[in-house]
Amino acid sequence: MTAETDKAPGIEAGAWTAGGSAAVEERWAAFHRWGPYILLSISAVAAAGSADMESMTTGERYAAAALTVAGFALQLVWGRVARDRPGPSTAAAVYYAVRWTLAYVLSWLNPFFAFYAVIGYYGANRLLPRRYVKAGLFATAVTISGCQIGGMPPHGLLLWLAFGVVLGVNVGLVGLLSRLAAQEDERSRAQAATIAELERTNAALQQALDENAALHAQLLVQAREAGVADERRRLAAEIHDTIAQGLTGIIAQLQVVANAPDLAVARTHLERAAALARHSLGEARRSVHNLAPVDLEHAGLPEALKKTVADWAERTGVGAQFTVTGTAEQLHDEVSATLLRIAQKALSNAARHAFATRVGVTLSFMGDEVSLDIRDDGRGFDPLRLAERTGTGGFGLAGMRARAERIAGSLTVESEPGQGAAVSARVPLVRHER
Repeated sequence: MTAETDKAPGIEAGAWTAGGSAAVEERWAAFHRWGPYILLSISAVAAAGSADMESMTTGERYAAAALTVAGFALQLVWGRVARDRPGPSTAAAVYYAVRWTLAYVLSWLNPFFAFYAVIGYYGANRLLPRRYVKAGLFATAVTISGCQIGGMPPHGLLLWLAFGVVLGVNVGLVGLLSRLAAQEDERSRAQAATIAELERTNAALQQALDENAALHAQLLVQAREAGVADERRRLAAEIHDTIAQGLTGIIAQLQVVANAPDLAVARTHLERAAALARHSLGEARRSVHNLAPVDLEHAGLPEALKKTVADWAERTGVGAQFTVTGTAEQLHDEVSATLLRIAQKALSNAARHAFATRVGVTLSFMGDEVSLDIRDDGRGFDPLRLAERTGTGGFGLAGMRARAERIAGSLTVESEPGQGAAVSARVPLVRHER
């Protein structure tokens, strides 16, 4: 039991929980305001009814009546004072002492005033400073013990002994209930602290959930933007590797036509230009819809590469050879398309930049990997000094490497000025989905 609470020993403790503390406080405030009036009224009625039984004289009756009026007046005055001075204070201690004195004298006159005297148990913590609480409870126990033995003062040794025993029992009960109340109060405070901590944790959790929701929304936006950017890069690479190369081939054929010595040669190159235009148009449509290249529509990768190498050699006049090693397998569409595009780009680079006279293309099936190697005997270059993007906007080796990495592969380039070049792409062997 502490001075900060206003519970009687063991009376309110069970009701004092963090969840209902406000409502309990309101009820006990009402009790402390109106309880003395009610208990004093009950005591007065009981005393009046038992006056003859207690052999009260006329003077004692008048004294009891006067003290009862004084008790009502005291409570009325204190009700006004307590509004400005809540909690333990000197004024509250004086009020407690005066009220105890009235209760003691009234119970001396008639033991039924014990109903009023018991209020002292409930007001000690609320009114008295901590160091005086036990004294106040003891004084109240004295009054209650006197009433329990039939009134004060005890007459005879036996009643004095009974008074001592009853007082000891009351003091013991008060001490026990005070201890239980203190333990319950401590438990209630710990519970309130736990609930407060849970509320703070819940608030922090809710804040984290709100932040996670905002982060999730942000990630969705970023993922959408990344998807858009990836699709743009894919289309850009497809356009560069199909339409741009096709147009380059068409221009080359038309240039030959312009300088053709006779009509038959011109017609041959015009037919090649028309075929390139049709092929490029088909590739453009398939790129927009993210479909496999035309060459893979009705053939596997080895056949498509063989045709691509042969067409390129015929168009450029450069000697080219295609070789397959290992046991050929039907590859996943994405793997086949990636390796075909890398081969097309490497051949285009050999024709435009390397000025090679011979090119070799090798497709190797090696257990869980597929390797594509393109070698030429051109003028070569320094890979460390090569820019990732050309001045004309080409994607070059960077685009080829990006294609390989997109399917968890890699691309390496070996070259020296005047020593030709070798491009090697290695990707996981992922079989065709049946």
